[in-house]
Amino acid sequence: MLSRIKSWAKGLKRDAHAIYLASRDPRVPWYAKALAIAVAGYALSPIDLIPDFIPIIGYLDELILLPLGIWLVVTLIPDEIMVECRAKASATAQRPTSRAGMAAIILLWIAGALTMGWIGHAWWNRP
Repeated sequence: MLSRIKSWAKGLKRDAHAIYLASRDPRVPWYAKALAIAVAGYALSPIDLIPDFIPIIGYLDELILLPLGIWLVVTLIPDEIMVECRAKASATAQRPTSRAGMAAIILLWIAGALTMGWIGHAWWNRP
């Protein structure tokens, strides 16, 4: 059962990336693009239908609404385009990752946070 859930989650992640790729394709209808933007906006929005701090049901909307939204967008996109975009998304997921690049980005964020802290400290402690 756990392996089925893992494969379902991988497929959902692949489909989310495929939807992004499909939304940039001119052959996709405008209403599929609009729904894709709405689903992505809901996924990334800090405002939820059910707030996350409510135990258990707080994450229930993400577990139900987002997969339903992704499923609906996938059904609105023509099959041949979705097959192409899934193949591109799968190829992208198989690219090697760079730990050095990740470390560089983390160091840049830390340096930026320290710089902002130093600027804030200098600003608040000026005579």
